[in-house]
Amino acid sequence: MRQPPDVSEQSLSSYDFDRTTVYACQADQRFSYCLYVPAALRSLEARQRAEVLVAVHGTGRGNQAMRDLFAPLADDLGLIVLAPLFPCGIGSAGERDAYKYIEGSGVRYDLLLLEMLNEVGARYGAPTDRVMLMGFSGGAHFAHRFLYLHPERLAAVSVCAPGSITRPDPDRNWWVGVKDMRERFGRELDLAAMRRVDVHLAVGGKDVETHEITHAPGGTYWMEGANDAGRTRVDRLRSLEKSLEAVGVPTQVDILEGVAHEGAPLAAAASNFFRNLRAPRAAAREGSR
Repeated sequence: MRQPPDVSEQSLSSYDFDRTTVYACQADQRFSYCLYVPAALRSLEARQRAEVLVAVHGTGRGNQAMRDLFAPLADDLGLIVLAPLFPCGIGSAGERDAYKYIEGSGVRYDLLLLEMLNEVGARYGAPTDRVMLMGFSGGAHFAHRFLYLHPERLAAVSVCAPGSITRPDPDRNWWVGVKDMRERFGRELDLAAMRRVDVHLAVGGKDVETHEITHAPGGTYWMEGANDAGRTRVDRLRSLEKSLEAVGVPTQVDILEGVAHEGAPLAAAASNFFRNLRAPRAAAREGSR
């Protein structure tokens, strides 16, 4: 695999700040990402204190729109926003769901995100050892499964309106449970590390359509127990909440009344969650200037 670029502060250009250009991931150039880097992070010293927030798109692949939803939060808290693009059609022309379940056609999407973080850290000098992560819809599939696989890399995670969930159930295989996680991914479920991550779960109260999220025998991701977490996204989020609480992982839950399957209000709820976690730190930073 190619190494991430080693870009000095002097070689960063205007394209590397604000709403950035799109970068091909050097580890696998089929995949890309864009960033939002606030003007306040022009200096290397400022970037070395900045946190990274990853925002993962849904099935519609609107990664630039996801990035832009978090730009105000980034300006307020001095964050770098990374929005990956996991395109459709990897492995087969109609494929659109593999990233949600972490792997497919020889691609490990969790490891791709880690490569993207390495590149951003190298380019900007920002710490990427522990980041904040938000996913909407298909991105929420990815986000909570990434929590299971790499909790040590997360400071906080916001899981917004996942269609299908993986519960930390040691008696069921992936993706319904985590029984065979070690065999599939080489990672054990680390509950102690998960308990150190701030977890937010959110869904619209009117997000009750089931046609996209009901698994049927013969489907690509069909397995026994695929629909056991409930009929709607609201039901399934509540099931995820209960299963996480049962293993000692506390969560904050927002059910947004009057909201259907909509990214913007859920991103606003996630922003409020992250802001409440980080605002004291940002205030301390302002006071030290």
